[in-house]
Amino acid sequence: MWYKKSISKLVAEAQQSGEGTLKRTLTSTGLIALGVGAIIGAGLFSLTGIAAADHAGPAVTIAFVIAAIGCAFAGLCYAEFASMIPVAGSAYTYSYATMGEFMAWIIGWDLVLEYALAAATVSASWSQYVNQLVINIFGQGLPEAILHGPWEGGLVNLPAIIIVVLISLLLMRGTQESALVNNVLVILKIAVVLIFIVLGWSFINPVNHDPFIPINEGEELLKAGKIGMFDFFSEGYFGHYGISGILRAAGVVFFAFIGFDAVSTAAQEAINPKKGMPIGIIGSLVICTVFYVAFSYVLTGLANYRDFQGDASPVATAFAATGYTFLNTAMTITIIAGYTSVILVMLLGQSRVFYSMSKDGLLPKIFSDLSKRQTPWKTNAVFMIFVSIFAGFVPVSDLGHMVSIGTLFAFSLVCIGVIVLRYKNPTAERPFKTPLVPLIPILGVLVCVAMMASLPIESWERLGIWMLLGVVIYFVYGKKRSVLRREIESGRYEQD
Repeated sequence: MWYKKSISKLVAEAQQSGEGTLKRTLTSTGLIALGVGAIIGAGLFSLTGIAAADHAGPAVTIAFVIAAIGCAFAGLCYAEFASMIPVAGSAYTYSYATMGEFMAWIIGWDLVLEYALAAATVSASWSQYVNQLVINIFGQGLPEAILHGPWEGGLVNLPAIIIVVLISLLLMRGTQESALVNNVLVILKIAVVLIFIVLGWSFINPVNHDPFIPINEGEELLKAGKIGMFDFFSEGYFGHYGISGILRAAGVVFFAFIGFDAVSTAAQEAINPKKGMPIGIIGSLVICTVFYVAFSYVLTGLANYRDFQGDASPVATAFAATGYTFLNTAMTITIIAGYTSVILVMLLGQSRVFYSMSKDGLLPKIFSDLSKRQTPWKTNAVFMIFVSIFAGFVPVSDLGHMVSIGTLFAFSLVCIGVIVLRYKNPTAERPFKTPLVPLIPILGVLVCVAMMASLPIESWERLGIWMLLGVVIYFVYGKKRSVLRREIESGRYEQD
């Protein structure tokens, strides 16, 4: 269970082409578009208002910068691995090469949960914006019975199921076609963000940015020596404005950056992965950070941050201050496009992780069967059903933390993997090198662990249950059928 994959053999595998392998169709621009497609979505259009109202006020812009720095540490580590091991599977493959088969299984199983639940969660939100569009056009929304699952007072979230099915069918058709659709959706998404920033900037009311960092009563009492650190945390002062509010908001908006790691799952479909993967990962992070900071600054300048309390559509609330309400329908359409691209990239990433695990014998061969268009269509079909059930029938609004904790866990292992591989295989070719190793990876681990610690205990419990299920499947099925184990024990495979 601790056998590791050979880096040289992984690189050789990545260079294979033809029938039975994934088709290389993604350019550097396409990879950046995949990253932007996965990142900009519900996090920007919904979480910004929540983080401002509940935690940081206008200083949510600072929170975005802090979250981006934390992601950058992990992003640099991902970029090194993706350039030197350009194989589908992302953190799963990297862990296989550095920490062994069992840890690779754990992280692969974790990534499946992350991508599947992210797709389901965003699909459920997508249906609500579709309903808002119907209201804007026809003056009356869809029946509540088909907008919510049975645990939320309805029958089924039908629009959410429909979008999951449509995106899955698109992915079955081919990566090139999927990337083309994603590029169009990303252009629309960036357009709405730019329109909001440009039109809204001249309507910013400086009063709404004063104070930029709302006062935290507990921090003031702490400075004056009237309460102790224990009281500050136990009485609920932490995270409600002030400096601690900015830190809590950074943990909240971190969800808005999740997705850049999905770029690395498509490494085996990049035309020039050694160059394109670092550009795709880091480029998408930089672009989205700039958009996030500008967007949040305008949002909190158009309306008072307290107005976003419990507001599911802060963009519409803020945009009302501009007088351009006639653009609300266009804004809603482009937000729907943004959500669609997130669903597409999440489902793409999930299928590529399962494809890699199946190729290694840890999952049934059905998940690595490719169609004539060289896509793992059976995996897409299976998860079309799985994700549809979650999106249509299960209340997934409270599962955002599950997505975050799974992602942070993956980020931590990738950062650790860079340190391990630098020590064990210092001479390996690295087209892109993470700077300041081991400092950058250590900072990445510390930031990720700190954010994981801030999540509710329920998230840890659910993660534990999912991981326990994964461990059982590994020992009952995967370990016995591992291709790597059989090759090593038969003397046909030499490790680095």
